[in-house]
Amino acid sequence: MGKAVELLSPAGDRERLQMAVAYGADAVYLAGQMYGMRSFAGNFSGEELSQAVKLCHSHGVKVHVTCNTMPRNEEMEGLPDYLAFLQDQKVDALIIGDAGVLALAKQYASSLPVHMSTQIGITNYASARFWYDQGAQRVILARELTLEEIRTIRAKTPRELEIEAFVHGAMCVSYSGRCVLSNYMTGRDASRGSCAQPCRYKYALVEEQRPGEFFSVEEDEQGTYLFNSKDMCMIGHIPELLDAGLDSLKIEGRAKSAYYAAIVTGAYRHAIDAAVAGEPLDSLWRSELDKVSHRPYSEGFYYGHPEQYVGDARYIRDWQVSAMVTSCSPDGKALCSLRNKFRRGDTLELIGPGLQPVAFSVEELTDGNGFPLEEARTPQMALGLTLPCQAPPLSILRKQVAP
Repeated sequence: MGKAVELLSPAGDRERLQMAVAYGADAVYLAGQMYGMRSFAGNFSGEELSQAVKLCHSHGVKVHVTCNTMPRNEEMEGLPDYLAFLQDQKVDALIIGDAGVLALAKQYASSLPVHMSTQIGITNYASARFWYDQGAQRVILARELTLEEIRTIRAKTPRELEIEAFVHGAMCVSYSGRCVLSNYMTGRDASRGSCAQPCRYKYALVEEQRPGEFFSVEEDEQGTYLFNSKDMCMIGHIPELLDAGLDSLKIEGRAKSAYYAAIVTGAYRHAIDAAVAGEPLDSLWRSELDKVSHRPYSEGFYYGHPEQYVGDARYIRDWQVSAMVTSCSPDGKALCSLRNKFRRGDTLELIGPGLQPVAFSVEELTDGNGFPLEEARTPQMALGLTLPCQAPPLSILRKQVAP
């Protein structure tokens, strides 16, 4: 039996939170409506955050709250009350990216464990030990580190210090996400949760004497993407990550969909369980990661400096959610909620908590009152159909779409 490790999943809003919990997260990370690095995720009001903590704790799932922006003076005034509120709600950890916020957390939320954010840029054991000495229970490493560098940090830091690293999701072209490009171009500060992601724009040249005339910069027929990066995917290397001494494996994506939260969490849940049991990973769980919106995958910096990626920056989206299961009888008679239209005779795929994906043809389709339908078209409408097996609530019906 291998070492237990935490699977930490993103929860941008309540629906994504429910998916992460249902599909196997040990912990989730989320934000209130200020001080988090993803201001364009849904995030949680005070009451919603309180409900989220209760939901997670009822399922044995921990809640880490992000307070990892680099706040300005005018934003500091509300922090003491917010930190005290988080302590009252008994969240399980604060994710902090600023020394001043850490000082306030010690004063107003002294009972809460502190995790130092990847925004700090921890790339060596001395930095990790420094934050431990300042009271941090965990450090979230910079994404620029190799496995060997992580092994060294683990070997040269106190065993009581937990180490967390990202294993899946979008990579930032800048050093641990600290970027001024968005602020310069759009006035949206990346260090305060409002990145406009200009690294993914498609750029052209303008000659000084020819304003308004755009000249393409072409490395191939697709053009060029000067700051482009692939997405990270380490699902095939979980045993090596555990052997390196990581305590928590983190999935990026609080701004991504509930479908993403479910599928990626479920795949890594199976990968971790297989690694801990000393068993090989079933290849179908790696293939699940190709069924969410993603850019081409890479192993990030884990095995050395990645080559520059100059391909197309657009996301690959080959599958879409057709419906969500609301309830289902033992014989597969299900009530669902529609997300994208489909019709009788279409081939769908069912995936759910504890279920492997299974394809089936829609033979019967009814509305919520049991009347026959040829096509379901109205989003959120209730509909009935027969599934190939009993499926729990929050199971997903999806359909492959034409490229």
